Amino acid sequence: MPRFPVLIRRWTLLAPRLASNPILAVVAIGQICLAAPLRAADPAPPVPPGMTENPFLHESSLPYQYPPFDRIADGHFTPAFEFGMTVQLKEVDAIATNPEKATFDNTVVALERAGQLLGRVNRTFSSLTGAHTNDTLRKIEKDMSPRLAAHADAIRLNGALFARLEALHQQREQLGLDPESKRLLERYHKDFVRAGAKLSDAGKTKLRAINQELAALQTAFTQNVQKETNAAAVVVDRRADLAGLAPNEIAATEAAAKAEKKEGKFVIRLLNTSGQPALASLESRALRERLQKASVGRNSRGGEFDNRTNVAQIARLRAERATLLGYPNHAAYVLEEQTGCFPR
Repeated sequence: MPRFPVLIRRWTLLAPRLASNPILAVVAIGQICLAAPLRAADPAPPVPPGMTENPFLHESSLPYQYPPFDRIADGHFTPAFEFGMTVQLKEVDAIATNPEKATFDNTVVALERAGQLLGRVNRTFSSLTGAHTNDTLRKIEKDMSPRLAAHADAIRLNGALFARLEALHQQREQLGLDPESKRLLERYHKDFVRAGAKLSDAGKTKLRAINQELAALQTAFTQNVQKETNAAAVVVDRRADLAGLAPNEIAATEAAAKAEKKEGKFVIRLLNTSGQPALASLESRALRERLQKASVGRNSRGGEFDNRTNVAQIARLRAERATLLGYPNHAAYVLEEQTGCFPR
């Protein structure tokens, strides 16, 4: 039986998306559901004041380690992120400076076990900001994204750590690893290389700046999409205009209007797709046109949520990063990890 059948799971699933999402990049480095302590010689940093009652400090006792949402407040996230990064960097430094010869266990498995606290915070925070966010969480997301990108780079661009992975990778055929463990080692090595581990010091400095700027821009883009989707809901004055919708769909528009304090009206909320489901049922051509224009015009009509400048800057920085990493363009960088390989 393979020794680490679960460890390879997230690398295979998440690696293709790491380049575009700093939170995922940190999760991929530090997230794993199985708890494992630091070795005794490397005690965790002291818990800072104010963190002792933070629900993220210890793993959840709920089934499947579900987050204890009844105990989690918005104010818990920032200190947990900060302490989680501190702990993980200490763990990674202990791995990178280990005087013992690099082995699969003291390097790869140790990396898999690092970042437990940060992983807990990230998983919960990403779920909330994607499904149940608010202004406080948006601000935390905006503040933390470039810091998380810098944190991920501090790990992936650590020369001493990569030297250990490189040594193991070069002798992987002689290590007696089972297929899963060998694949995990190859995945780590490839991800570090794609993250810039082989760049010169000057190249790493440039890459760090690009990644932090991208993180901020991508967060702004995502938040703008979310805000515009909410703001662009279509308000309908007459029930008759909703002809074609099922009774439960009409009831949903009434409930949405009531939630927005628009009594007596009907609100068709947009989904995060170009084609809205109601378009297939509404009989009113005029309302279908309004709904379609509201949907496809999001983030490109001017105003505070317009994303055109963000898109242009993201495209420029992605192209610059791809060139820095030795790829002809960003598409080639992304598709290398997918079935299409390099674009033709």
